[in-house]
Amino acid sequence: MNKLKPPLSSASSVTKSFNASINRLSSQGAHSDVLLTYASMLRNHVPSDAYTFPSLLKACTFLNLFSLGRSLHQCIVVNCLSSDAYIASSLINFYVKFGCANAAHKVFDFMPERNVVPWTTVIGCYSREGNLEMAYSLFIDMRQQGIQPSSVTLLSILSGVSALAHLRCWHGCAILYGFMSDITLSNSFLNVYGRCGSIEDSRKIFECMDEKDLVSWNSLISIYAQIGNLCEVLQLLKTMWEVGMKPDQQTFGSVLSVAASMGELKLGRSVHCQILRAGFNFDAHVETALIVMYLKGRNIDAAFRIFERSSDKDVVLWTAMISGLVQNESADKALAIFRQMLKFRVKPSTATIASVITACAQLGSFNLGTSIHGYVLKQELTLDVTAENSLVTMYAKCGKLNQSFIMFDNVSKRDLVSWNAIIAGCTQNGYICKALLLFNEMRTHCQTPDSITIVSLLQGCASIGALHFGKWMHSFIIRNSPSPCILVDTALVDMYSKCGHLDAAQRCFNAMPSQDLVSWGAIIAGNGYHGEGETALRLYSEFLKSGMKPNNVIFLSVLSSCSHNGFVDQGLKIYQSMTEDFGIAPNLEHHACVVDLLSRAGRVEEAYDLYQRTFPEPAVNVLGIILDACRVTGNDKLAETIAKDVLMLRPMNAGNYVQLAHCYASTDNWEGVGEAWSHMRSLGLRKIPGWSFIDIHGTITTFFTEHNSHLQFQEIASALHILRKESGKKEELGIDLEISQYSGVL
Repeated sequence: MNKLKPPLSSASSVTKSFNASINRLSSQGAHSDVLLTYASMLRNHVPSDAYTFPSLLKACTFLNLFSLGRSLHQCIVVNCLSSDAYIASSLINFYVKFGCANAAHKVFDFMPERNVVPWTTVIGCYSREGNLEMAYSLFIDMRQQGIQPSSVTLLSILSGVSALAHLRCWHGCAILYGFMSDITLSNSFLNVYGRCGSIEDSRKIFECMDEKDLVSWNSLISIYAQIGNLCEVLQLLKTMWEVGMKPDQQTFGSVLSVAASMGELKLGRSVHCQILRAGFNFDAHVETALIVMYLKGRNIDAAFRIFERSSDKDVVLWTAMISGLVQNESADKALAIFRQMLKFRVKPSTATIASVITACAQLGSFNLGTSIHGYVLKQELTLDVTAENSLVTMYAKCGKLNQSFIMFDNVSKRDLVSWNAIIAGCTQNGYICKALLLFNEMRTHCQTPDSITIVSLLQGCASIGALHFGKWMHSFIIRNSPSPCILVDTALVDMYSKCGHLDAAQRCFNAMPSQDLVSWGAIIAGNGYHGEGETALRLYSEFLKSGMKPNNVIFLSVLSSCSHNGFVDQGLKIYQSMTEDFGIAPNLEHHACVVDLLSRAGRVEEAYDLYQRTFPEPAVNVLGIILDACRVTGNDKLAETIAKDVLMLRPMNAGNYVQLAHCYASTDNWEGVGEAWSHMRSLGLRKIPGWSFIDIHGTITTFFTEHNSHLQFQEIASALHILRKESGKKEELGIDLEISQYSGVL
């Protein structure tokens, strides 16, 4: 090591005095004062020497002043000091810290004498930046020049190793040199084996270690926590206590993370108690882990209490809170926390931005989303691909598909999530053809679709009844999916059900290796919606026999089936069984289903009574169901009451006035009809025309009532005219084909 000490020079006493001050300040960590002292040297024209620059380069490294460091390098060259081994080592360290491996290598090449330290530094730099080939090559050159590696050399190489075969080679090398007694190197091997997925090798190294420190225990606990092995984590924690090793913040953080991932909120609370007893509750890392754990357990209040008590909120803690609220579908609260974060002048990370943009997407708020995007551009924040993908999704969910495509085109490095985001955006906005074109383009870019891609496309087909495209996707799945996936299989059941192809839906359902609640709900709802009420009830009975417990969605599917098929008694019995047999409190959707069930059966008074008992806030759509039933049953008095409530709640909705006019017309109250139409016209309201669409060989054709703008209107009218003449059943058609204002049949 003596070779790297700067040689004695004939520096003046003033230079020596300044150097002593600079070195003292550097050892104290006062790096800004180091540079101020050097500036004073320059002002007083005091010459620098070999002792001056190492501390200056160290200060530039700590203060992230790369440009100043480059300037100092120029001064070193001008003063003919670049051949000094001590300064050269400082320059190599400077460039390595800034990730400039090539610059470090050039300085290294000009060193007259090199020991293991600069070799190790340059090798580690290449390894960290992923250039393992160069790192290995330098290691071989070092050996050929007769320089023996140290344990630190192998430690620096391990930082970039990701292949298990390479790792085992370096492990053998460490054993050959006798370095495995170095606890730091053993801990590093333990960690890297875990990173490479070889948990058994990690455990073997741990068991073979003669001496284990807290890092050893934490490393192994963290590895088991990452794979969700809760039993091993708890066993290691117990053993730690038994051997007298006290857990620290990292230990508790790992235990909390596995408790959160496994949904073990009770265990998490127990660990929280231990943290309080150990006095780690004010540690930012522990506070963040606790917030994540409580939010994953959907205990928002507990997470807020920890968040508000935290005195040292860093960007990680802020982001954890925002992200957790978004995952709990509390987007409004997440945005409030983000505003608070900016108020405290905490600079958001790209992960923060991704979570905030996702919150805007959840709310469907285009204005908030563009505001966040504008903030990112104004602050010149660099976004990673995750945040860019969030922008693609946000614009699509806000119905701004053009902006979504612009963001997709500008994604720096598209990954599978990028393609899934834009494909899902197209399907959600009804552009199934465009989504399929993107699907093909994705495959030409050698990006393999996953289950999320397939499910998005199948949901798009289901939403518009595109059976032709749905069958094509089913064919693709058969050809390209070797193993079954419950998400894809359920999406197929749902697609065929919503397209009315119940036989195919049932075949897909029967072919599933196992069914979950979602797949049962899809097949039950599909049969009920398409008039197969008895089949829906039979399937519900089979579901109960399977031993699975129904949830809210299953009950909604069954009640909807009963409503569509007029099974009043069965529906009321199932509605009652929710609380009596399964302990599930019906929500507003279940109440609305039963209101619809009673209304369709003509039991309007019962429906209205149930509405008044179960809806704490007025619900216009449910009142509309009862109002239609009043029209059918001729209950004028109740219709009048409900009509007033509807108009008071939505005075600017044209559909309400049309519904009211129809209700008056059914009871021959023509004066009321005239008033409804007049009031509607005086407000400048117009009803959106009714419309429908059909899928013909993959082409979606749309029809509007009282419109003759369809491009094939004449052909459609001629075809209907021929059908009328041939059938001779003009009355059954219920349409005057001579009237040219109709462009299609709904």
